[in-house]
Formats: sequence, C-alpha cells, structure tokens
Amino acid sequence: MDNIDKRNKLDEEVFSYKVSKDNKVFIFWHKKQVMILKNRESEKFLSKMSKSSAKESQLIMAKITGNFKRGNERIKGKTKI
Repeated sequence: MDNIDKRNKLDEEVFSYKVSKDNKVFIFWHKKQVMILKNRESEKFLSKMSKSSAKESQLIMAKITGNFKRGNERIKGKTKI
C-alpha cells in the first residue's frame, strides 16, 4: 500500500459513501457526489468495503472513481497539492 499512496493522500479520508434504501451507493469526494453504483456494482463494492480497513476503503473508492490519481484536482477554486 505504501507504494500506491506515496503522497499519503488517502490518510486524509477524502472519500466517503452512503447507501440508499434500494442499495444504491453514492460515493463522495470532499463531500461532493462523484459517482453512483447500483445493482451488482453496489453489491460488489459493499462486500469489499466490509472486509477493508479505513485506508484500504479509501483506495477502493479512489480506484472505482477512476480519474482521481493525477494530483491536479481542484477544491473550491484552489489546486489541491
């Protein structure tokens, strides 16, 4: 895991998620919704999350959302470095 998160961004716990009554999973990045998972995707996601630590959970969400690995994402008009 250390080789994957060289800048320790996952320690900040920037990702979160909520599950709706119909098992849709809403994934958030800095409290902003970035993805919705449903059906088999949400079941697979919830299964992985139940078996993971906090840092592993952050990595799972980062991988699922995809384009959050370049380091040039912006938050409220500022560059997050």
